[in-house]
This record gives sequence, C-alpha cells and structure tokens, in this order.
Amino acid sequence: MSKDYPDHKSPTRRDYMKYSGAAVAGGLLAGCVNQSDPESAPSRTDSGGQSSATAEPTAGDDGYSVTMSPAGTVEFESVPQNVFTILGHHVDMLVALGRGDAINAMHAPGYHQSLYQKFLHRLDGVSIDWEDLYSSWPPSKEELYELDSDVHIADPAKVATAEGWDNSSLREIGSNVGPWFGNTLSGTHQDPPSGWSDTYEYYTLWEIFGKLAEVFREGERYGAFSSVRDSMMETIAAGLPPEGDRPSAALVLFSTSGEDVWGYKMNHPGYYAAHTRPLGATDALADAVGDGYGDDGRNITLDSELLLEADPDVLLVLGPMAGSHNLDEIRSQLENDEVTRKLTAVKQGRIFAQGARRQGPILNLFQTEMTAKQLYPDEFGEWPGYVDGGPYPEIPAEEQLFDRQRVADIITGEKQ
Repeated sequence: MSKDYPDHKSPTRRDYMKYSGAAVAGGLLAGCVNQSDPESAPSRTDSGGQSSATAEPTAGDDGYSVTMSPAGTVEFESVPQNVFTILGHHVDMLVALGRGDAINAMHAPGYHQSLYQKFLHRLDGVSIDWEDLYSSWPPSKEELYELDSDVHIADPAKVATAEGWDNSSLREIGSNVGPWFGNTLSGTHQDPPSGWSDTYEYYTLWEIFGKLAEVFREGERYGAFSSVRDSMMETIAAGLPPEGDRPSAALVLFSTSGEDVWGYKMNHPGYYAAHTRPLGATDALADAVGDGYGDDGRNITLDSELLLEADPDVLLVLGPMAGSHNLDEIRSQLENDEVTRKLTAVKQGRIFAQGARRQGPILNLFQTEMTAKQLYPDEFGEWPGYVDGGPYPEIPAEEQLFDRQRVADIITGEKQ
C-alpha cells in the first residue's frame, strides 16, 4: 500500500472536528493518552446499574470533547454525519442511536446485514441496507481518504495490527480525514498490541455505547435504551433459580465444513459474554478444559471426545442466525455421530441457535432474552425455536422480556 499522498501532506483537519491539541501533542496514537487509572475509574457491571458514561460531554467555546481509551480525548465542534466503522458492536450502537444511515463502511456488510435483519424484523420501522458498503477490514488508507469520514468509529489499537498500518498512518488519517474513536479489545479483555498496553482501558458494552452516545449527542436515547435493558436484567435477576439448579451449557461454533468445532467462554469478562455471563449458567467447557481454556476468553478447538467430557445440558450454537450454518443439519450431525449422540444436550433436544458474540445494545437485548429462555424455560418461558433462514421468532407479548415497540420508538426517535 502506497504511503505517498502528495495531496494530503499538510494538516487539513476538518474545521468542525478535531483531536484535542493536548492529546495529539501527548502522542495519542503511540498509546500515550491522558487516561485515568482503570482500577479507579467508575464503571458498571453487565448485570445492571447505571453507566458512568451517561454524563454529558464536556462542552466549551470550541464544541465538546469525549474521552475513551485508547483514542483519549477527542474534540468535536459538531455531530459527525458521515461515519466509518469496522466491527459489529460499533455498528449496532450506531443503529441504536438512530445513526444507521450515517454508516459508510463496515467489515463484512453482507454478513452483518443477514444477521441484523433477523432481529430488526421485530422492531417496527427499523430497517438497514448495508450490502453496497465498503468492507473495511483490513482498511485501505486510500479508501479512507475517498470516504472522507467525519469520524472513524474504530479502535486505533486494533487497526494498528492490520498490515500496512502503524502509528504514523493512524495519525495521518486522524489528522487529515477524521479522528479515531472506538474500543474493541474490551470484547474479551484481549491484551493490547505493543505500545498500547500502559494506557488501554477495558469497558463494558454499555459503557462503550454511552461514550458513542456522547459523541453523537444522544444521551437521551442512551438513557432510554439503558432503562429498557436494566428493567429486563432486574426481571432476570429476580427469576434466576439457585445456582445448584442451573444447567451447564457450552457456547460453540461449527466450521462451515463441519470438520472443526470451537468453544467460547460464557462467563469471561468482556462484552462478548454480555448476554451469557449475567445468566449464571455453569460453563461446561471451563470445567472440562480447565487451565487449557486460556485466560483471554478466546476460542479453543474442540473434538467430539472433549465435548462429551464437558457434556453440557444445553448446547448454544453460533452461526445459524447469520445464515452461515443450518441448525437442522448441525442437530442431525450430532445425533448421527457415535460420540456426540451421547451428549445430554443432544439426548434432551436442547440445541439452540445463537446470534453473535460481538454485540451492541440491540443484539444484546435480543440475545439475553433468547438465552434466558433457552437456559431457563420454566422461569422465563419456552424458547419457541429458530427456523433456519427465518427472523427472530415471534414471542407473545406477555412472555417478552423487553418491549419491542419501546425499543423501536427509541431508535426511530418516536419516543424517548
């Protein structure tokens, strides 16, 4: 990738949006940002409580500023209108804030469209059209100049790991096009790349969402969304059975060839587990694999014998709702294998579809409801099942754990 940009060598930062001078001078893209101590920073857990991110952005004569690791403090003189993204959790947050039409790029737009259409089908008036967007991972510097985005909602520490990118490239785009603002490694509390470790801070899903709400001056929408979620979590917390009566479960992904299976931690810190951790089920894989499971919450490769050793009561399968897998075929495969047919989850017919681990507030609401029903049907109502290729199933209003119309109205701006 060429590093020669003769038309963009001089600083041409937009008049209405910029990094704060202090942040740039302090070496923002070298990981040297003015951050508070992560151990003392206020935060909320994924099981409830109000996020500290609901405070209004700091405002001054030149606009307002928002601070989040790893980008640091970023100044805005007006709300961004043209928005670059990469990963799904940021995309989800933008849709939730009523900014879905502002998105000009994302990684694998076809995949995300297929997945989100399943859930948004249940939200009246909320729609997406992402098929023709630029697929942004790994990002092309030339394309970023072409897109001319007001802000890049992407984690600069993550972008720094892409081929052809370094801190100089990040600084160039941040100065000449638009600032970086995003956090990705909080998904599993993954170790940041070299040069970013000292200042990288981890956030919950809802804290990141709150920070993006500050960028887009959507504190009211954020508060309304958080209220819906907190109400659901209060219902779930009150209805959970005692720990000794809870099932064991495993969260898995089958390869499209069917030859490999990967397992994921369900109770690990980070927003990847934001829909499973609060439900408190026993992670069957953690018990079976032990120390070999690793400390970063990332996937492990499974075989039939290891899965049988774990023997989960419930098997949660990623992929079918994105259209990349067929749940009926997976069930048949497990039932016909001489080892996996012995699994408790197979014998009891408790094999269920999941959406995705990289989630924002919309997916988190649906997936938390879905998983609560899959794990605890006696407490929260039977999961009606997912039909391959179809939308998120219809659930009677009295059995819903959150109000669909309320969420749709928040997104479309009808009510907050």
